Amino acid sequence: MSPEHGARRSQVVMVEPALTQLNKLTANETHRLDRAIVAISVNPELGTEVPGTLLRDYADEIDAVRVIYYVTALRTITIVAYIEA
Repeated sequence: MSPEHGARRSQVVMVEPALTQLNKLTANETHRLDRAIVAISVNPELGTEVPGTLLRDYADEIDAVRVIYYVTALRTITIVAYIEA
């Protein structure tokens, strides 16, 4: 990776029920969630593994958000299954 380029981000896709919850968030909550999604897209290993599944659970106590997601095998797509903000 050349010095002028940052880490490669994965594409983020939200599925139900994440989309339903997203529609209920305020502008401030959406802004906080956006920061978490960007962090996860750059480093999908941020969350902790959910035992017995492919899911990862990322909780940011400072921004008060939680994202449950999984990453495709080539790490090019992050699929968000659940959000809290």
